Amino acid sequence: MDGNAAQTATNITTHEVLFRVGIAFDAIHFTSVLVLLTALYVILKRISPGIALLATIFRLVYALVWVPLILNQFDALRLLKGPDYPQGFDVGHLQILASFALARNLDTFYLGFLFFALASTLCSDLWLQSKYIPKSLAGFGLIASIWCVISTFAFLIFPNFANVVNPWLFDPPMDLFELVLSIWLLVKGLRPIAEHE
Repeated sequence: MDGNAAQTATNITTHEVLFRVGIAFDAIHFTSVLVLLTALYVILKRISPGIALLATIFRLVYALVWVPLILNQFDALRLLKGPDYPQGFDVGHLQILASFALARNLDTFYLGFLFFALASTLCSDLWLQSKYIPKSLAGFGLIASIWCVISTFAFLIFPNFANVVNPWLFDPPMDLFELVLSIWLLVKGLRPIAEHE
């Protein structure tokens, strides 16, 4: 672990500006999730106010998870580049503490990500009921979101699940759905589509 911690510390201190840019983008992501959950609630509450509210709460939990993720990154940076207050630690210990602060983000992210997948599942079901988008697209979103919920639950309960299914495969179908949905809404708007579609 010392080697990994030292390499991580070197990468952070050598590319501090890029590291800080990453933190800034995380803050932008946090803000965009808040905007998105508000918009989705306004649109989907017409279909089912209760389910739309629950989906909004789930997305809010996911958004709030980004606060400790961002703070952990500042902690790591402060440990590696900050003032001399951690005088009781040698460089190796500080590198390990910084690495631990960043490693904590993985668990925090996947806990929050579960709520994101649950919100996407509920929203996909509401899209399916709404007839605002093609049923095939909404159905794909529902299946992709359920896959993400199952994969994230499995990963949280059985960490070795990541050896069976790469964590990078948990959400690409759901991300693809949200991307296509965004394009559809930008091009077509919220007009109900014909039944045969």
